[in-house]
Amino acid sequence: MINNVVLVGRLTKDAELRYTPSNVAVATFTLAVNRSFKNEAGEREADFINCVIWRQAAENLANWAKKGALIGITGNIQTRHYDNQQGQRVYVTEVIASNFQLLESRNNQSGQQNQSNSFQNGNNSNSGNFQSGNNQGYQSPFGNQQQTPDFSRSNQQSFFQGRTTNPMDISDDDLPF
Repeated sequence: MINNVVLVGRLTKDAELRYTPSNVAVATFTLAVNRSFKNEAGEREADFINCVIWRQAAENLANWAKKGALIGITGNIQTRHYDNQQGQRVYVTEVIASNFQLLESRNNQSGQQNQSNSFQNGNNSNSGNFQSGNNQGYQSPFGNQQQTPDFSRSNQQSFFQGRTTNPMDISDDDLPF
């Protein structure tokens, strides 16, 4: 089975860094990712995707990436559930990020590309990367080969191009810009 996610988007707010009882860092954040098509008004809509990152990479994300930062992440989708106070089962789907890259510098206001820094949760050491062990206990059947993801845009048209969707009810406070 393949469960691989690559996203590029902006942080909607600063990552929330916490520690487990065994002192393992975990950060949660939401990434605003533009859709590849425009709505009837000619504007691009965004999806707001909940993400989690662990260990040293979580601390690095909380320290270096702030609200509005453009980042790229790779990871996998995970679904969990819990019972709320009313006794109802609640399902949560989120991206478990194995690494992230800062795609612009903090003071980069003009949109120019600068050298990106990579922060990873992995077992291989690469120069310039900050890494920690994977907390999920999952071992890929293909080994621990770390590859730099290709975030370039494909020339293929989206399946949804030209189709309309219902508008989303989003507060200005939730937007990263």
